[in-house]
Amino acid sequence: MSEKNPFGRGRTRRLFGLDRSAPPPRSTRKGEPLNPWTVPNLVGYVRLAALPVFLVLAYSTDDGTSPASAMVFWAIAAGDYLDGFLARVTGQYSRMGALLDPLVDRLTILAGAVVCWSFELLPRWALALLALRELTMLYLAQYGLRHGVDIEINWPGRISVFPIMGGIFLALLAPGWVATALLVWGVGMAILATVLYARAGMRAVRAGTAR
Repeated sequence: MSEKNPFGRGRTRRLFGLDRSAPPPRSTRKGEPLNPWTVPNLVGYVRLAALPVFLVLAYSTDDGTSPASAMVFWAIAAGDYLDGFLARVTGQYSRMGALLDPLVDRLTILAGAVVCWSFELLPRWALALLALRELTMLYLAQYGLRHGVDIEINWPGRISVFPIMGGIFLALLAPGWVATALLVWGVGMAILATVLYARAGMRAVRAGTAR
């Protein structure tokens, strides 16, 4: 029997986040040590610190659009993939990372939505739906933590991040129908993901109560 190649196709797919069939690492689960000082978490802290910079740059403009604020927003958004990639490369998974990453994602989207709302860079009805969805996700996460249930990312939720972030990024550069179409697509996927999160979470809470 030949030895399994550690650098085979399956490992590559997992490394780049294309294969997420494996359960979350144990170190990210409830009750595990936070272990805050890891390379992936450092990326999360930098992303969090960059949010005020983005807001200052955006509100320093006359119409909310500027290459500087757009690029900072893009860097914060891209950090979402970078910290996950670094966690997979280094094996430095942590409970802190599992809590920090979705929080920074929510705050990034809300910060972008606030700027786009203030300068009417995107339809306000879509931004209102987006903000409501993000606040709902924060509530669901808190509800899950109180009941010992982690919200595990589903595919509609993963897919929705790109068009939402992309729509906001384009609106910060040049508002138009492409940015609007991306946002609407992303919000639709995000709402579907939220419904699935809520259903899965309630089933998990009921299962835990029944024990």
